[in-house]
Amino acid sequence: MRTADFDFEVPAELIAQRPAPERDQSRLLVLHRRTGAIEHRQFRSLPEYLRRGDILVLNDSRVIPARLRGVNRQTGGHFELLLLEENRANDWWVMLRPARRAPVGTEIVLWDAQGRPSEARATVAEKNEEGHRRLCFSGVPNIAQGLEAWGEVPLPPYITRPDAGKTEEDRRRYQTVFARPAGSVAAPTAGLHFTEALLEGLRSQGVQVCFLTLHVGLGTFAPVKAQTLAGHKMHEERYEVSQETARAITEGKRAGHRVFAVGTTTVRVLESVAARNQGRLEPGAGRTSIFICPPWSFQVADALLTNFHLPRSTLLMLASAFAAPNQTRGREVILSAYAAAVRERYRFFSYGDSMLIL
Repeated sequence: MRTADFDFEVPAELIAQRPAPERDQSRLLVLHRRTGAIEHRQFRSLPEYLRRGDILVLNDSRVIPARLRGVNRQTGGHFELLLLEENRANDWWVMLRPARRAPVGTEIVLWDAQGRPSEARATVAEKNEEGHRRLCFSGVPNIAQGLEAWGEVPLPPYITRPDAGKTEEDRRRYQTVFARPAGSVAAPTAGLHFTEALLEGLRSQGVQVCFLTLHVGLGTFAPVKAQTLAGHKMHEERYEVSQETARAITEGKRAGHRVFAVGTTTVRVLESVAARNQGRLEPGAGRTSIFICPPWSFQVADALLTNFHLPRSTLLMLASAFAAPNQTRGREVILSAYAAAVRERYRFFSYGDSMLIL
């Protein structure tokens, strides 16, 4: 399939610049994949679609304040850094802008939260084929421990308001209420709509609420640049599935209950683990570069709760695969639903509304 087949237009005014006033006040488009029928609901109505015994699986990775700013120690030129992955303490791969002004050996003075020079430095040690830089940090015991003081919330570039990533609202709302282990450089956005009260309500009606971890990185948000899906190579991301979650899903499926996966990252972990264990869901940690696109036979998830995704993105391709398992027509199903969402003025992307595929 061609990457261009997953293109569509979103009016600029529908790209959400801020979250809904309350997490569960977002809208919910419900797509019934067998019939193509669409319902327009509120996210608070989600419990109506789950039954006693169903398993709700969420990604509990915590977003780190991964965006840093600094200046070239020699020229004073400004840099923006997005931390991607830690190799070891004070040794990270990063996206650096403008990268062309950062050859190996460039030394960067990092700014603190007030935009003042700090004691932290970063030296470009290496660059890879994709243009990312490997930075060695100095002047601090561990740069990861200073991110809360110096870093900004790594909001995506389509959120264009001047204070994006710098507000207390962003620190609170670009994070799920159940976030635990730190490691993501973008939010698992499908989980942003949940409140503690909504989760507790689901538990009280007999739904099993389980967690796994996938630390969101380039594998999730990197654009597809290849002309065909077959030419795209996913980056690896770290995941972990607990024994409790693996057991709950396995026993639930055996009893005939449904698995509701919250987010494409959750689906990717479930499918990765099942594929490596002949369909069984085993506990453990690892790395995955799985690329799910039409056609795909899903082994674990029976329903997908997800946001509205960017054109030509791997997330849109996964949602398309889920809309019509084992077929290629899911692209048409999803793009038709997206067109309906545009007509109904849904809010798109990270801070936008939600979609349930049943």
